[in-house]
Amino acid sequence: MFLQIKAIRVFYALHPNSLLPLKAKRRCKLDPELKIYNQKINKRRIGIEHVFGSLKTFKILAERYRNRGKRLGLRFNLIAGIYNLELSKK
Repeated sequence: MFLQIKAIRVFYALHPNSLLPLKAKRRCKLDPELKIYNQKINKRRIGIEHVFGSLKTFKILAERYRNRGKRLGLRFNLIAGIYNLELSKK
């Protein structure tokens, strides 16, 4: 349990804008406010997962990238630009 709490603190120190869903304690239910908070996080996460799924149609993102690491950011930005262009046409 202590290692888990320490890991969460390190995670928040490295990624302060991240949102993690809250878990209920053993034999206790979550408050309705916390359930709503978790639902908002999950809706946001599902939207992001859908975007990553559609970006994986480009096989460069579906598998391990084996070329120079500097070019990965450029290629990812180009693929994201194509996705945004297709999204704006809908």
